[in-house]
Amino acid sequence: MSSHLSHGASGALRRFAGWIARGSAGHPILNEIDYCEELRESPSQMEICVAIFANVLELDEHGEPVNEKYAERRAAAYLYLYCTGKLPPGEPDIEPWECELY
Repeated sequence: MSSHLSHGASGALRRFAGWIARGSAGHPILNEIDYCEELRESPSQMEICVAIFANVLELDEHGEPVNEKYAERRAAAYLYLYCTGKLPPGEPDIEPWECELY
């Protein structure tokens, strides 16, 4: 087993970072929410958001991501909750393990 992330896992993390930086993460959940300004005011929320993406992301036996869009959705749901005080309609609660910082 390799001690490095697969190209797919590395790409998933890179894409997620790009979506967050451009303000396009969680499309369409966050379309009407300017979360970038909120994250500038509280960078620890960015840390939790990235942790959720990484904790939810599942990899197959080759280290390739199998649920990248779902991991993005969970991170976006957290941002929605942080910015509005409630989860998007129909979204399950954020579980403690999803927010765990390692």
